[in-house]
Amino acid sequence: MRGLSYLVLMKALRDALAQHSVLILDGGVATELEYRGIALDDELWSAAVLSQLPEAIARVHYDYYWAGADIAISATYQATHQGFARKGIHPWAQDRLFHLAVRLAQDAARVCKRRLPKGHTRAWLVAASVGPYGAFLANGAEYRGNYGLSRQELVEFHAPRMAVLAQTQAHCWAFETIPDRVEVGALLELLARWPQRDAWMSFSCRDTAHLADGTPIEEVAALAAQHEQITALGVNCLSPQWVTPLLTRIRTVTHKPLVAYPNSGEQWDAMQRRWEQPTCAVDWYTYVAEWLGLGVRLIGGCCRTRPADIATMRRVCLQTMT
Repeated sequence: MRGLSYLVLMKALRDALAQHSVLILDGGVATELEYRGIALDDELWSAAVLSQLPEAIARVHYDYYWAGADIAISATYQATHQGFARKGIHPWAQDRLFHLAVRLAQDAARVCKRRLPKGHTRAWLVAASVGPYGAFLANGAEYRGNYGLSRQELVEFHAPRMAVLAQTQAHCWAFETIPDRVEVGALLELLARWPQRDAWMSFSCRDTAHLADGTPIEEVAALAAQHEQITALGVNCLSPQWVTPLLTRIRTVTHKPLVAYPNSGEQWDAMQRRWEQPTCAVDWYTYVAEWLGLGVRLIGGCCRTRPADIATMRRVCLQTMT
């Protein structure tokens, strides 16, 4: 039975994409916690809440599933062994927190599934978030890249948590907000260590044509697309208005499913550690319909998006795909 369960997990994302025209991702978890009054002025960001208020994370996952999400992304974006160690968390407790993060999303999916009326067709997946090295630095480097580290150094940084996340019941990995070409190569190298696992990769970009470190988006997209285990690729945590031009460029180098989950249009001020308000509200109806036309198969939100935004995205997808 254990072997069968393992095989089911390995093919879950690909099967879900084969069965559904589009999959809805969740929205911002950390910023939703902030909306609910939980202070995240910590280098670990939402990962700090794992040990302090895990039930709050579970409730956010539940609310996103209830709003219409097919996939919840675990609260491990900023969770690393190095970051936990810096906070004095014992190694055995570090591994438990990674497992807890995935389990919280799984439990939320089970509860929500039981409470929904019959006839709601969902994928009910959990993606294990693997954030960039820049997230560990907690200084906004995920929007800049150019760390000055070698590929081997980045492999050694990411390897411990990927090894632990590979032992969880997460259905896939989410390599998200990746801003650096060298880091893209490091993550792809690591992914090959678990040949039965698949992942999506989404990039952090500086404009409508380049990765945050200045690499042309087509170059890194082509690199990622060549890897058999990368099931989908795209962009996240950037202005919604940048998504279409970036995905149009990515589409020139791959026919794989595309993924898009922008933020609310606000920009992160790393010096002031706050989000700068956008000039106007986001028209999710127009954007989502546009992205579906480009071949996006995974759509959701990142920082500062909320359950109501995910509900809107699901309505647009249902209306457009019927």
